[in-house]
Amino acid sequence: MKSLSSRTEKIAPSLTVAIDTLAKTLIANGKDIVSLGAGEPDFPTPEHIRRYAQQVIDAGKTRYTAPVGILEVREAVCRKLKRENGLDYKPNQIIMTSGAKHAVYNCFLALLNEGDEVIIPAPYWVTYPELVKLVSGIPIFVESTAENKFKISDQDLEKSITPKTKCVVLNNPCNPTGTVYSKGELEALAKVIRKHDLFCISDEVYEHFVYEDTFTSVAAIEGMYERTLIVNGLSKSHCMTGWRIGYVAASEPIALMIGKVQSQTTHHPSNIAQYGALAALDGPFECVIEMKKAFQERRDYMFNRLQKIPGVSVRLPEGAFYLFPTVSALFGKHTPEGVLIDSSSSFCKYLLEFHGLAIVPGIAFGNENCVRFSYAANMDTLQKACDRFEAGVKALL
Repeated sequence: MKSLSSRTEKIAPSLTVAIDTLAKTLIANGKDIVSLGAGEPDFPTPEHIRRYAQQVIDAGKTRYTAPVGILEVREAVCRKLKRENGLDYKPNQIIMTSGAKHAVYNCFLALLNEGDEVIIPAPYWVTYPELVKLVSGIPIFVESTAENKFKISDQDLEKSITPKTKCVVLNNPCNPTGTVYSKGELEALAKVIRKHDLFCISDEVYEHFVYEDTFTSVAAIEGMYERTLIVNGLSKSHCMTGWRIGYVAASEPIALMIGKVQSQTTHHPSNIAQYGALAALDGPFECVIEMKKAFQERRDYMFNRLQKIPGVSVRLPEGAFYLFPTVSALFGKHTPEGVLIDSSSSFCKYLLEFHGLAIVPGIAFGNENCVRFSYAANMDTLQKACDRFEAGVKALL
């Protein structure tokens, strides 16, 4: 039998998905597991979205639509970008996708040739480097640390650029760190991006969860509009993870390229999900505000709990709904069962096996020293998670 795709064999499966799947399997088998592995809001999709989608089904709007998405939905995206981000787009610059992950993939397909380099600040969302490799690009990581709030500077970016660099990925706010770049910091990065004539993929899916500051899209920075591909979606802001609906906003030539790709692959995302997005984009915003308030309360609770635990260092995230504490001080310790903790993976395995807590090792995000908690869960779950994490850590000391 002939060999399978070497390109596909080189990519790693999503560790966040794997851990969430394992936790759900253990729970289904009767195990007492608290899972904070998945970045999925625990709130239901708002009623006005569900109700409108049901009406659309009853109206029979279930036929093929344009590969780039339904026109009135793309118009709603344009209104959103103008209203919330001060950006002017036309519907032919918007491509509706099957989630933001699909949107990122489409961007790489449109931009990259074999051997092109893509700069990815680390820690990073697990999917970015794997999708770069899938389209025969080369991920280049720029490291950041907790001491500098997990941000890269313009000098860091400048040093990483080579003649092969094609694109920079910005995830703002960031998964897994909760880092938010200010307008001034984006302006400094943008200056370097313009200097080297690079593209920028700006993943803004957590934009509505910025707690102490205001969100600025890099596309709104001078000289960045034409070279920025905005990736966004409704999964996080409107609790529509299972709907799989996102979008790309880009210059007309790039949008045309992505539309051509999509016409030969998915054709278009689900009509029902698109109409659900229409209801979300044009509907009441109070549900998002209330959810943001709840996430901030949960963030503060978990931060206060974790910062008191010996051997753990944690910074207060400015956005998203993740904590990314440093646990490397625990490496070299042994569990009561005699198992050596020598990595973020062995630490998370220990917590899952002996304390019933599922979180994600930092190595999945390019940082071996940390672990990721999602606080997109109710307070009772978060309290149990903190109790189990504290007990697990103290058993190592």
